[in-house]
Amino acid sequence: MNLLLEIKNIHHWYGDFHAVDGVSLSLDRGQVLGLLGPNGAGKSTTMRILCGALAATGGSIRLQGLEMARHPLATRRLLGYLPETPPLYANLTVDEYLLFCARLRRVGRHQRGSAMSRAKSRCGLERTGRRLIGNLSKGYQQRVGIAQAIIHEPALVVLDEPTSGLDPNQIREIRDLIRDLGNDHGVLLSTHILPEVEMVCDRVCIMNQGKLVFSESLGQLQQAAAGLLIRLQQPPDIESLAELPGVSAVDALGNRRFRLTLAADADNGVIAERIIRHGWILDELIPQQLALEQTFVRLTSGSAAA
Repeated sequence: MNLLLEIKNIHHWYGDFHAVDGVSLSLDRGQVLGLLGPNGAGKSTTMRILCGALAATGGSIRLQGLEMARHPLATRRLLGYLPETPPLYANLTVDEYLLFCARLRRVGRHQRGSAMSRAKSRCGLERTGRRLIGNLSKGYQQRVGIAQAIIHEPALVVLDEPTSGLDPNQIREIRDLIRDLGNDHGVLLSTHILPEVEMVCDRVCIMNQGKLVFSESLGQLQQAAAGLLIRLQQPPDIESLAELPGVSAVDALGNRRFRLTLAADADNGVIAERIIRHGWILDELIPQQLALEQTFVRLTSGSAAA
């Protein structure tokens, strides 16, 4: 009942280059999804296909149950899009530009004033209506770009690098705005800033070489990536450590230190007790969770791609 967006097995070719290779993902209402990937992974192509700016070679996209290929106009009315470079007119005032966008989005004549006021209020633009866009700071121009994306109250808001080029204070303000948008809209966010994803997103999808290589909630990522850093005075071989209860993998870090990757049902206390019982003498035990950055590097590095 809450399913908003469903992408099934989409492909896109640029000549002989397979830019998007069988990507499938979904997004629920009220959810913020982060789309990640290195340069050339296929993120931008996927977002262009989703926004109707590029036709997929194969596969299907449904938005609120409507298939985009069969209902292009109806589905685009449900979309709001902020490209990496906001589509602004520097010689217009904020009010003139938003009125222009409202007319493009076919907002009713009698609803345009309230739509503009609502978008400006949500984006913190109440005092900028009469200012020329070209005279605004980069942060406020980003706000105007987001305002044009939500002026028609779309079901889905697609944001491509919304904090690119902003200072730390502006980044924080835009993050707060994205979290607020996630309460009333579905939000698809593409960014290279991984801490940003951890702060604002509910789910993460990672693309590499045109394929979707990871799709989980942040909670599932943290649970699945639980581990321990240990240091032993008399360490055994790695095979013996791998036989500890709940340990699924062992990495030797040097200087008698090891990283233990744990199964979901592992018990740190039991592991510590077994180490002591074996007489390996435990000097250090640090619980840890694999950060999104480490997962990203592991899935998109040259060895993983190969």
